[in-house]
Amino acid sequence: MKLLKLLPALVALAVATPTLAQSALDQIKEAGALRIGTEGTYAPFTFHDDTGALVGFDVEIGREIAERLGVEAEFVEGSWDGLIAGIDANRYDVVINQVGITEERQAKYDFSEPYIASKAALVVRGDNTDITSFETLSGKKSAQTLTSNYGKLAQQYGAEVVPTEGFDQSIALVLQGRADATINDSLSYFDFKTQQPDADVKIVATEADADFSGVLLAKGKPELVDAINVALAEIKEDGTYAEISEKYFGEDVSQ
Repeated sequence: MKLLKLLPALVALAVATPTLAQSALDQIKEAGALRIGTEGTYAPFTFHDDTGALVGFDVEIGREIAERLGVEAEFVEGSWDGLIAGIDANRYDVVINQVGITEERQAKYDFSEPYIASKAALVVRGDNTDITSFETLSGKKSAQTLTSNYGKLAQQYGAEVVPTEGFDQSIALVLQGRADATINDSLSYFDFKTQQPDADVKIVATEADADFSGVLLAKGKPELVDAINVALAEIKEDGTYAEISEKYFGEDVSQ
């Protein structure tokens, strides 16, 4: 009798007690897909090949992460200007698109551990023996976009800047002997050499400090961050990362 009298109260308690909310990781596993925001127009990281398929370094990394989470990779393409904002609008779960890890972004979003590193590289023609370090760039002509950090770096080392519109033109001027060198993104250089291995240029120096990119996601999803970090560690440990890196850059670009 006492139990019967208690039943209404127990039922009311059960109704009033909220169920624990699913974590972001649980929701992704239940949906069976990791929604990945990416540009699709930024080779060699995320772009469409001749068949129209979405390919690239970041695309393959995204697929490997999803596989290790036990779900499919579902790519949602968008322009860079609105890509990160898509996280706020819940258009996707993560952004994998060479998003640099900066203090400003970390104030609003979370990042995985870095999965790729970029350094400023000093590139000269293959037969150049005069330029062997950033310091020996003084008084030389360096092909640079004027407003870029690399252009400013060349000026800091005393180089005369030869204005260009981008990496391809800078390399062309070096190959033609119209510029002695260029300071540029090491990843861009590795991609160029993968596409044109016979091009007679070489890296003679790189800056010690690297800029790192990571998987970006909304704050407050610690289980998802941890799972992505575990997946990235597995990708590196089992040799998958090395294969993908070699395919697109001919180098290990994790450090």
